[in-house]
Amino acid sequence: MSMPVRIFTLVFLLSATIVFAAEWTMFHGSDGKNRSSETGLLTSWSEGGPKLLWKIENIGEGVSGYSSVTIQNGRLFTSGNRDGRSIVYCFDLEGKKLWEYDNGPAWTRSFPGTRSTPTVDGEFVYDLSPLGELVCLTVGSAEKAGGEKVWSRNILTDFEGENIRWGLSESIRIDGDQLYCTPGGKKASFAALNKRTGEVIWTTPSLNEHTGYGCPIIVEQGGLRMIVTTYADGMFGVNSENGELLFRFQHPQIYGINCTRPIYHHGYLYLTNTWDNRGGEGGGEGAVKLKLTVADGKVSLEEVWRDRKLDSLHDNVMLIDGFLYGVSFGHRGGAFVCVDWETGEARYESRSVGRGSSLTWAEGLIYLLCERGDMLLIRPNPEKFDVISQFHLPEAGEGLVWAHPVICGKRLYIRHGTFLYCYDIAR
Repeated sequence: MSMPVRIFTLVFLLSATIVFAAEWTMFHGSDGKNRSSETGLLTSWSEGGPKLLWKIENIGEGVSGYSSVTIQNGRLFTSGNRDGRSIVYCFDLEGKKLWEYDNGPAWTRSFPGTRSTPTVDGEFVYDLSPLGELVCLTVGSAEKAGGEKVWSRNILTDFEGENIRWGLSESIRIDGDQLYCTPGGKKASFAALNKRTGEVIWTTPSLNEHTGYGCPIIVEQGGLRMIVTTYADGMFGVNSENGELLFRFQHPQIYGINCTRPIYHHGYLYLTNTWDNRGGEGGGEGAVKLKLTVADGKVSLEEVWRDRKLDSLHDNVMLIDGFLYGVSFGHRGGAFVCVDWETGEARYESRSVGRGSSLTWAEGLIYLLCERGDMLLIRPNPEKFDVISQFHLPEAGEGLVWAHPVICGKRLYIRHGTFLYCYDIAR
């Protein structure tokens, strides 16, 4: 083999290894912070966007779902509606379907489709259907196909919870051997299960509140490890060792829609939902920043500021270099807004991008997926809405584009209804 051929082969194998090793194991990434560790990415796109490597056209049917994707060990997972059932799908990284699993009846009411994104953890993958069916499945390997049920339970039935208006939307969080879920039931508001068996490790007693639509975060401060998440009318935190309730904070929205996970940074918590001073569809509290104090194992909260311009609903706010960037809901019907983390003052509010638009971050840039199908590459800039490049999805799936984008293995994944697009964004 000649020297140029050997060099080419080595580069190819190294590149393939990098793509294979990259992972995005749960909604908003393996650490839940919605930041990709990828480097060497395109800093701008051509007019038509980056190269489309492949697409899948038949993930379910119709609207199908709003689930994003997760990736580990060369396998990609998502879910969608088909024939009145909620289906978990596993693909390889070239878009070939490896297996599927029927996770019970589909959500076919208002905004039909799946919500949660499957969580993958080593040899197992976990899915929560909008109707409460929580299942643990085998991932599979070269020798075994995967998609076999290890255990399952319905968290609404088991903990006597009532489903919420638009169906359960929480994506499962794994923490060591513990699996966290928020049934909002009479027997438990929050629960830690053994991830291998589904058995209860501990529960947080009922708060007499329905669950929210968001996902939990893990906070460590003052020697205390806590899980913080939302319920219908606010936010609460529990001890990760035993489920003890540490605090609750009322932050209501007229339909009980707390969807955006809290943001934690250097002793402060940020929580946002909609706000509308007309008392209309978006009525709620807007955003609040709270000082979190831990002393002798006790937690207290102190309000720092409130903001009603970045009143996000779809978990689409990021903290970058001292500024919050995200999409409003009631305020101006979906403007892109920048807010100063220290003061709560809005630096600017730009043109409408759609209230359900979503974003992620990689190598210093924001990737904003607008709910009408435009993909924008944005430079975080507290002075202006700084768009570098943009393109429109080539084909329209049904419904709005609400699945959050993912950057993994130097690829950009975008889900819309039954379509999944994979773009090459390597520089």
